[in-house]
Amino acid sequence: MLPALAATLAIVALDHTPLRSAPRAQATELTTLSQGEVLEVRDERAGYLKVYSYHRERGGYVRSERVRTLGLSESDAPGLLAVLRFLRDSAGSEALGISYGAGYLKAAPGGTVTGEPLDAIGRMAERLADAASASGRQRAQAAAHLEVAGQFGIHVRSFEREGRLQYCYDGELFREVLAIPVATVEERARAVLALTRPDCVDPTLGIMLRALQDAERSVLLDSIEERSVSAMLRSRLHARRAAVWAALAYEHARRGEPAMTAAQRAIAELLAVHPQELGDEHRAEYLDAVLRVGAIRWAAVTSVAGAGPLVLTTSTGAPGETCVMLSELRRPSVALVRRCTYGIVWSASAQTVARGRAFVLAVQPLESWRELWIFRETGEGWTVDVLPPGAGDAAEGYVEFAGFAAGSSRVLIAREVREHGRFARRFEELRLEDLLPVKQASSPELLADFGRWQDVGWRRDTLSLH
Repeated sequence: MLPALAATLAIVALDHTPLRSAPRAQATELTTLSQGEVLEVRDERAGYLKVYSYHRERGGYVRSERVRTLGLSESDAPGLLAVLRFLRDSAGSEALGISYGAGYLKAAPGGTVTGEPLDAIGRMAERLADAASASGRQRAQAAAHLEVAGQFGIHVRSFEREGRLQYCYDGELFREVLAIPVATVEERARAVLALTRPDCVDPTLGIMLRALQDAERSVLLDSIEERSVSAMLRSRLHARRAAVWAALAYEHARRGEPAMTAAQRAIAELLAVHPQELGDEHRAEYLDAVLRVGAIRWAAVTSVAGAGPLVLTTSTGAPGETCVMLSELRRPSVALVRRCTYGIVWSASAQTVARGRAFVLAVQPLESWRELWIFRETGEGWTVDVLPPGAGDAAEGYVEFAGFAAGSSRVLIAREVREHGRFARRFEELRLEDLLPVKQASSPELLADFGRWQDVGWRRDTLSLH
C-alpha cells in the first residue's frame, strides 16, 4: 500500500512552509509546502536545508525548524511509532501522522507490524476525508492534506450527496487490519465500522449492486463479537447493524420479498443501543439509525384486516406502481378515492379514524423516507393528502399517525426528521378539516390531547418514544 521512502528524509511539520530559491529569508519563494510532505535532504546551509521534492519535481531551501528529519533504520521504528501514537488522535495533524506512519512501516522489521499502525493511519485518512467533505476553510486545508496523503497510497472516493461533494477513504488499510490475525478485536471493530458507513455508500449504485453491498456490510458487522469491545464500540456496532438491516428490509420489500425478519432484526439492534455511551462524537450515527429503522418499522408488523366501515385494497398499476383504493365495507367494489404510488404501501398501517370520516396509511417511497397518506371526507367527496416527514430540504425521516382526538377533531402525528443537518422530533395536532397544524411540541407530554387520545398501538410500537 505505502511506497518505499528514500533514505535521507525530512517531513514538513508546519503548513504554509515556503520553499525558497536560496538559503535566506529574502530569497524568492518557489512554492508553499504543506504539513506531512516528504523531502529528500541534500545539504544544510545557514539554518536552511537544501531539499528536493519528488512530488513537486522541484528543489529549494526550507528553514530547518519547519521540518523534522526522519531516520528509517530498524532502531528508529520505536520512535516513529511513538510519534504516530501521539498524532493519531490530533485533529488537524492527520497528514503529518500519515507521513510518520509510512516511515514506521518502512522502518519496522519484517513480520513485526501489528494492526495498530494500520488502524491509526486508516483513522487519520478517514478524518481527512470527512474534513474535505465539510465546508469552509477546513475543507481547503483538508484537500491539500489529502494530496499529501495520496503520495503514500491513501485514496479517496468522491460523489455528490445532498447537493455537496462527499469524500470517503477507500478503506484499503482497514481491509488489511481485517486480514491480519494479530489485529485486536477493537481494531477489527473500528475497521468494520469504517467500511460500513451509510454515508459512504455511493448513491448512484444500481438496485442489485446496492443489495449486494448491503448484504456484504451485514456479514462484516456480524463478524465482530461485540461483547469483547468497549461500551462505545458495542453501541456503535448495534446502531450500524440497525441501519444496515433497515436497508435490507427495504430492499426485500421493494422486490416483493418477505421483509419481516430483516425489519425485526433492525429494531432489535436499535433497541440494544445505549445512546449515553456514544458521546457527542458518535451520536449522529445513532440518530441516523433511528430514522432509517423508524421509516421501515411497518415491515416488522403482520398485516391484519382492520375494523371499521372503510376498507383499503391494493392493485398493480404501471410497471413498479402500486395503486390503493378506498371503499366502504358495505360497497367494496365502489371506489371512494384511488391513488397510485411507486413507493411501498404498508398495508399493516391502514386504519380507519374519525368514525369513518378519515383513513390513514403509511407509504414509503425511499429507503429512509416514509410519508403518511390521510384520506378525508370533504363536502366535495373524498380526497387524499400526503404528509411528508419534513420540508422540501429534509434529507431523511418519517411521519406517522399517533391518534385522533375525537373531542376536537384533531389528528395526532409524530415526526422524526433530519433537516439542515440536524435531527428534529416533533409531535403535532392537525385539524382534520384542513390538516393545518394547531399545536406542536418536542414531547407528547406537552400536548394534552396526546395524553388522552394517543393510539394504543402507536404507543406500543413506535420508535419515536424511545
